[in-house]
Amino acid sequence: MAELLNATGRRKTSVARAFLKPGSGKITINGRSLENYFPIQLQRDNAIKALTATDNLGKFDVQVNVHGGGTTGQSGAVRLAIARAIVEYDENTRAALRKEDLLTRDPRMVERKKFGRRKARRRFQFSKR
Repeated sequence: MAELLNATGRRKTSVARAFLKPGSGKITINGRSLENYFPIQLQRDNAIKALTATDNLGKFDVQVNVHGGGTTGQSGAVRLAIARAIVEYDENTRAALRKEDLLTRDPRMVERKKFGRRKARRRFQFSKR
């Protein structure tokens, strides 16, 4: 068991690196507090879901560096990174995290734009006259 645990999580185009160390439960994302970085409660709950599922909410100091994408993708990336770091700390938590579907990388990405179309599938407006 290492003193400082780290893991990477990805979601859409967001990449998060989480660093866990035993402590008082302080959560910092890009140098800002969790409440400051994710103002929406749903995103905050999503980001710390792995800590609540394993009853580790006040036991670790979490520091996360995240970049790319929007706030929803970033909260998903933070969630996966924290879950992977917890498994690295204690292998016995893998079953609980797997049951909550927290160790699965969401493969959905934005579909690329095709030529002759306005977006990936949206066609240009048809004009009869």
